[in-house]
Amino acid sequence: MREFREWGHKLADWVADYVESPEQHAVLASIRPNDIIQALPAGGPVQGEPMERIFSDFEKIILPGVTHWNHPNFLAYFANTSAPPAILAEFLAAALNTNGILWKTSPAVTELEVVCVRWLLAWMGLPGDWFGILFDTASISTLHALAAARVYVAPQTRDEGAPNNLIVYCSDQAHSSVEKGAMALGFGRKQVRRIPCDPVDFRLRPADLQAAIDADRAAGLLPCCVVATVGSTSTTSVDPVPAIAEIAEREHIWLHVDAAYAGSAAVAPEFHWLMEGCERAHSMVFNPHKWMMVPVDCSVLFSSRPDILRQAFSLLPEYLKTSDDGLNLMDYGIPLGRRFRALKLWFTMRYYGRDGIAAMIRDQVAMLQELRAKMEADSRFEICAPSPLSVVCFRLQGEDGPNRELLERINADGRFFLSHTVLNGRFVLRVAVGNLLTTRETLAGLWDLVCGLVLSI
Repeated sequence: MREFREWGHKLADWVADYVESPEQHAVLASIRPNDIIQALPAGGPVQGEPMERIFSDFEKIILPGVTHWNHPNFLAYFANTSAPPAILAEFLAAALNTNGILWKTSPAVTELEVVCVRWLLAWMGLPGDWFGILFDTASISTLHALAAARVYVAPQTRDEGAPNNLIVYCSDQAHSSVEKGAMALGFGRKQVRRIPCDPVDFRLRPADLQAAIDADRAAGLLPCCVVATVGSTSTTSVDPVPAIAEIAEREHIWLHVDAAYAGSAAVAPEFHWLMEGCERAHSMVFNPHKWMMVPVDCSVLFSSRPDILRQAFSLLPEYLKTSDDGLNLMDYGIPLGRRFRALKLWFTMRYYGRDGIAAMIRDQVAMLQELRAKMEADSRFEICAPSPLSVVCFRLQGEDGPNRELLERINADGRFFLSHTVLNGRFVLRVAVGNLLTTRETLAGLWDLVCGLVLSI
């Protein structure tokens, strides 16, 4: 334990320095494919090695291959933060090494998860009697929602498997996890109907959804699930959930809401409008690891029908039977083993509080809107989608080629990292703000770089 204490202190100092100023590193990894593989031995060591050598290789070989998501200039995808209190919680979780298979195998794992879910529901203005469970990512949460939808519409599928007539609906802006989940569960990609969105607001059109359902019923198919998106990946568009919920109720199909990114914003009261209609959903996912400063991975699947989730997944072998009456979360999903994810969520929620998290989200939305205003005021650029939250989609006026070149030059400069999407067939750049250390000065530096690069394109 002497060595553990010594290195524990050293690594705590290293982590503190890193979290305090990640900008000491370039935001993008500086290696080529296979560099790390080639730099390390082909086989593992026969004899153990000292920590000095291991950590030296971490700094020399591993660290250059890290793209720094904790960097304030990481503005790609959905930028996020691993906040200090949550990092400390991960340290404790690793030490405890709990496995929440059953309530009995570690009651705190289950009961703290229940507490955090209740707090989140209250903060977001959602029904307090909803069930919630933590998974790793929104993709896995959505997979579970689709599996529940299958049992909801066709209960026999639990034992007999999925027939090839079940249909899933979503917009053409929905996350790819919907199709992946359908593939994994045996629906098949051909059974997923991607409904074209409004070309301006990028929202699912309820009339088109209803027409697709009517056509499938007329063809003898069985509508099963509709996925509405609150904060889409490309544009952060928000589908008209109340109208979609009305259709789902009338057609007796499962409504799942993907709010993986935007759900966190509902912690701020002025963004409760994002949850309008969501109280009528059968399930909803949002990721605290996207915009609530919780480290990856932490995804919450809420459900108003936990009985259906349990029907879809409960299976109790003899060796897991106990006489305890506690909640067994293994009955509501595929994983049997469950790590202590709730601990880092609890630390974060307690340290910052609702008001602290809301203030961070509010400020990041405001600074993004200020950047958008600069883009709108410059005739060389166009805004390509609404920006209700902390993402702006923009491009140079004209052809795709210069826009592709602009993105490549921004990222090649090394100071910032942006990503892109395609909207209405056009290449579009995205700026996503979500890191606790990102400031107005950060975005001013990005805008100066963009304007400077445009002069040479």
